[in-house]
Amino acid sequence: MVRHPWLPNSPENIKKEMLQKIGVKDVEELFKDIPKEARVKDWEKLEIGVGRPLSEIEVRRYVDRLLDKNKVFKYPPPFLGGGAWPHYVPSVVRYIMMRGEFMTTYTPYQAEIAYGLMQALFEYQSLMAELLEMEVVNASMYDWASAAAEAFLMSFRINKERNKVLVPSTMNPFHKKVAETYLWPHGYKIETVKYDPETGLMDLEDLKKKLSDRKASAVYVENPSFLGFIEENARDIGEIAHDYKALFIMGVDPISLGVLEAPGRLGADIAVGEGQPLGLGLNYGGPYLGIFATKWNMKFVRQMPGRIMGLTTTKDGKQRAFAMVLQTREQHIRRERATSNICTNEALCAVAAGVYMALLGKEGFKKLGELIMYRSHYAAKKLNELPGVKAPLFKSTFFKEFTVNFDNTGKQYNYIHEKLLENGIHGGLYIKQYFPELGETALFCVTELHTKEDIDLLVDTLKEILEE
Repeated sequence: MVRHPWLPNSPENIKKEMLQKIGVKDVEELFKDIPKEARVKDWEKLEIGVGRPLSEIEVRRYVDRLLDKNKVFKYPPPFLGGGAWPHYVPSVVRYIMMRGEFMTTYTPYQAEIAYGLMQALFEYQSLMAELLEMEVVNASMYDWASAAAEAFLMSFRINKERNKVLVPSTMNPFHKKVAETYLWPHGYKIETVKYDPETGLMDLEDLKKKLSDRKASAVYVENPSFLGFIEENARDIGEIAHDYKALFIMGVDPISLGVLEAPGRLGADIAVGEGQPLGLGLNYGGPYLGIFATKWNMKFVRQMPGRIMGLTTTKDGKQRAFAMVLQTREQHIRRERATSNICTNEALCAVAAGVYMALLGKEGFKKLGELIMYRSHYAAKKLNELPGVKAPLFKSTFFKEFTVNFDNTGKQYNYIHEKLLENGIHGGLYIKQYFPELGETALFCVTELHTKEDIDLLVDTLKEILEE
């Protein structure tokens, strides 16, 4: 038997006993389904690491050199959004996330030793329910993309005879790709609804046409949309969906709910979103926090994916107690018949979001939303004054993100973006490959982190690039 060069090895007699117990003669038999040509033949020659053990000092220096290759954009922060946005992370959120009780958070199967975690997750659910104006929130998903995909699958479990979901043509392309991956094995499909080329808003007549066959289990909208504009017809879209017995699913940026109407108030059956803006930072792309909520209807709640923490009392009724509820939906009980196969939820991220929401409160969300609106609209106004630049591209109100078109500047955005990087500025997301009909367009993002000086620097630098 070949000893593993890095992992500790058990005594031979223990290994032999374990192999006998599972009914194999040796370790090689466990890997017989892996072709021999695909296996590592000589562990000593495996090209990994630096060829020798390193001391802690050497490891730190080696890692620091790798990290030095990263370009960090702080002043100004990146003007890049598209699903993950630069927002301020309060110090108190970072501090609580570092506490050992929460840092190792895992699904609290052993309730008697996890009351603190369950209470923290229950508070997250309660605060998120209030923000969304929805009655039931789970203890989080992986991210917005997985939450949306799970919402689509949930709609098919409720509307069992239907086989498609209608989404806006302007849907986040990254989320759409994930959802298609989730739906494909089940034989379900995603169908897009046209948008008004002037406003970007969903074409309601096209929506009715595609609902008329009564094959759609749900209609999905993003508010704000991936392209930044606010879907002003959200309530009407929900009513139309319900007229055809389809569910109404809304995807939201929670930060926007200080100034925009909540999905519950707009008639949503299911609400999903990205919790990354709620004190999580960018973190090189993750981990993030998928928000998932539904209305108080047991037909819906029993089809909900993920963990749900509940509040009850001790047997004598004298003390409150927390517990995971409706666990018969989940895979550790129902196995392959579970409502979803999400496993470890993003508990630490949910705790952070709970702290952030408690810290800001209702008025804090309102002030933050207004600040973002003011700064993003100031940025669009200044960019629109540049020769050949149009910002925003659509004639609609927007929140935080907006499209900037460079068709009439005589330059491709790829070139402009590289020049911005040379000047220490990270520009917006080039979206031509996702929306070719929009031409040389980029999606820019402005949040509370972007000062007037940051925005003016962007505008001045762009002006110089365009004048070259």
